[in-house]
Amino acid sequence: MNKYIIATDSTCDLNIDIINKYDIKVIPMSINLNEMSFEHYPDFRNYSCEKFFEELDKGAIATTSQITPQKYLDFFTPYLKEGYDILYICFSSALSSTYNSSLIARNQLEEDFDNKIYIVDSLCASGGEGLLVNLACINKENNFDIEENYKKIESLKLKINHYFTVDDLMHLKRGGRISGTSAIIGNALKIKPILCVNNEGKLINIHKAHGRKSSLNFLLNKIEENIEDTSNIFVTHAMCSKDVEFICENILKKYPDTNITVSDCGPVVGAHTGKNLLCVFFVGKTR
Repeated sequence: MNKYIIATDSTCDLNIDIINKYDIKVIPMSINLNEMSFEHYPDFRNYSCEKFFEELDKGAIATTSQITPQKYLDFFTPYLKEGYDILYICFSSALSSTYNSSLIARNQLEEDFDNKIYIVDSLCASGGEGLLVNLACINKENNFDIEENYKKIESLKLKINHYFTVDDLMHLKRGGRISGTSAIIGNALKIKPILCVNNEGKLINIHKAHGRKSSLNFLLNKIEENIEDTSNIFVTHAMCSKDVEFICENILKKYPDTNITVSDCGPVVGAHTGKNLLCVFFVGKTR
């Protein structure tokens, strides 16, 4: 079996322990925060999670920049020169143009190298993308060659369920997800939207819960309704550890043998949600 690396982008919001365990290669994404910019890595080396959401709370505007083809060329080339094939699992093409940039880079690299470069449009975001990457790493550990792994991940990606809730609707308003009037009225009525990522990889609103506790219980109900593989459940959050404790305790009551991986939401997703985002990700019967 030819040696290969598993790579992804920093939108995956993967727990750093998993990245280190499997030696996952992560290409950073650029964040613009007011008049400054920084490269985001899953270990938050350039800007802390706490500081980022604190700045958003103060009214800072954060935007993201797509990964350019040149950045992919610079990222992939050293591994190809070392003789590695590449399995790259990318942020949903429906939410970013980075996937198209990666294809442009691959087409150019295939003219110079004989190595295989497999690119998966995950149609996932945040910890859903991270869960898919984690499953690819488990496959590799179980001696899947790169083509087998690629085919398996392609068959699994539309089973990755994403359910999440936010606390402050104004961040969704800034991202164009809801109108300003809806955000103001919703906040006043303590409406907490439930969103998911659909089969097209798009972010959609599927439910309006009344109050935070109701929104968290809705997430738990969706797990029970849809879950197929209880071995791994990912929970990603933005500065709401008490809610994470509630979610994890209730998951373990129902599925005591599951492995729950908790991670911090990074700024790529957090720029559009604000703090108190809470997400659950799992392999379901369907998405």
